[in-house]
Amino acid sequence: MSDPKYIRNFSIIAHIDHGKSTLADRLMVHTDTIDERSFQDQLLDDMELERERGITIKSHPVIIEYEARDGHTYTLNLIDTPGHVDFSYEVSRSLAACEGALMLIDAAQGVQAQTVANVNLAMRQNLTIVPIINKIDLPAADVDMCYEQLEEILTIPHEEAILASAKDGTGIEEILEAITQRVPPPRIVDDIVRALIFDSVYDAFRGVVNLVRVVSGSLKRGDRIQFFATGQTSDIKEVGVFTPEMQAVDELSAGAVGYVIANIKTPDDSKIGDTITSHAEACTEPLPGFQEMQPMVYSGIYPIETADYENLKYSLSKLRLNDSAFVYQAETSAALGFGFRCGFLGLLHMDIVQERLRREYDMDIIATYPSVIYHVYSKNGEMKPVDNPVFLPDPNEIDRIEEPMVNASIISPSEYIGVIMNLVLERRGLCQDTSTVDQHHVMLQAELPLHEIVIDFHDRLKTITRGYGSMDYESGMYRVGPMVKLEMLVNKEPVDAFATIVHRDRAASRGRQMAERLKEVVPRHLFQIAIQAVVGSKVVARETVRALRKDVTAKCYGGDITRKRKLLEKQKEGKKRMKQVGKVNIPQDAFIKILQTNTD
Repeated sequence: MSDPKYIRNFSIIAHIDHGKSTLADRLMVHTDTIDERSFQDQLLDDMELERERGITIKSHPVIIEYEARDGHTYTLNLIDTPGHVDFSYEVSRSLAACEGALMLIDAAQGVQAQTVANVNLAMRQNLTIVPIINKIDLPAADVDMCYEQLEEILTIPHEEAILASAKDGTGIEEILEAITQRVPPPRIVDDIVRALIFDSVYDAFRGVVNLVRVVSGSLKRGDRIQFFATGQTSDIKEVGVFTPEMQAVDELSAGAVGYVIANIKTPDDSKIGDTITSHAEACTEPLPGFQEMQPMVYSGIYPIETADYENLKYSLSKLRLNDSAFVYQAETSAALGFGFRCGFLGLLHMDIVQERLRREYDMDIIATYPSVIYHVYSKNGEMKPVDNPVFLPDPNEIDRIEEPMVNASIISPSEYIGVIMNLVLERRGLCQDTSTVDQHHVMLQAELPLHEIVIDFHDRLKTITRGYGSMDYESGMYRVGPMVKLEMLVNKEPVDAFATIVHRDRAASRGRQMAERLKEVVPRHLFQIAIQAVVGSKVVARETVRALRKDVTAKCYGGDITRKRKLLEKQKEGKKRMKQVGKVNIPQDAFIKILQTNTD
């Protein structure tokens, strides 16, 4: 392996669509890591969904050999990271495996909210930041604005910035030289074996493949290793590097980035952020920063055809192997039958999992309205986390309910500040601070309930700012709120699939909206059906599905009016009796229509 002083470990951080994957491609082509014949755009994004949406979902490292102007050959380890806020923990672990970061700014859009968040993450890890102003070939490029924002928002001198265009190859040589000259080599403290797991993938034939950065010591085939968080021990079957394909090597020495395959068959035994050490001479302290990944958003996933339940169960278990942040457990619903309660890191994560189920596993699924985790305190002082409205205790037993909050940063052109503030207030948020970024842009800090941004907040923000607004958020504290359980009754029977936890002030409008939608999809019966939205024992909204009427007076030709009245009264009595004993069957497609309009 290379001498540690000629190793450089770096990552690329940027807002979505600022050219991160394109720059990674260009660096590999320029250094002949891949030849032109095998090249394709977004080479490190090997999932179809990543290519289609233009986002990175899973981290992917690659080793690059570069002969610098000083005559030395450097080993550059590029660790590609996800860019979205949902995967911020994975980003932080990937950055912990680096000494430097290339920070990309789109020359036409300038610094965005996620750029700020990722730079703060990198600064907390004490990384050397190399600023790059990308896409300078665009007609709308405004380099002076980017210089100003670099200094005002990120407090980085504009002289450090490299002007580049990853698309046409401008500035690539300067970027490679900056990596070798500015990014420090790995710091080796001692010879005790320590390796950070910054990601893991599942291979059907070889089990769990751990992506690691060796901090000290070395790892080679046959070594007996121990995982610090789980305490599990195992023998190494193979170590190697990514070129970008997996390539086995004899040894991973201190400072190197690569993969380790041990006798691990279940992903639960290997956790992102954990420390691998030697079983014979284990380290006493793990590498800092490890935490268990906690889902923030929950949703029920059910098969549209009940016969597909076992297929869905198998598909979820396979998906879980390659996504350790995704959790699920079986649940049943009176309306939807057998299904699973699934936990996700955020809304994008939820969207991707559902899309992968549909595409990769060909599953027809229906997802319930997403909910967040509430802290419910009973009157005896006990706290119970609730992610499903069905499990909310009786209102008489509840002392208070706390909802999760997020701290959001929104960057936008100055003229949209008014409409953004209105949107924040409309979503029960609190604007805490506004600061001028440059003469055209402002940054707004706000505290918002997670439940309010989980559905369409980002879409609304993009709409009202004509696509120029950007948002990033991090989880905040829990706060007491007047939250209530909103239930939908159809013919006085509760339908659990439509139950939600909402703010008391929003219960009536949300209930009215649901009742109107239900009225459209519930088929008419021979008796009148009441659709009611209730909070506790109070009805907050009501719609009525009119009865199908048979013309019982058709056979009356003339005669006294009392004959017709008698027939109509008899019909009315029959309908009243039918309403008491009749059952309303809501067809499956009605649930699909309602739940799809809720989550779209």
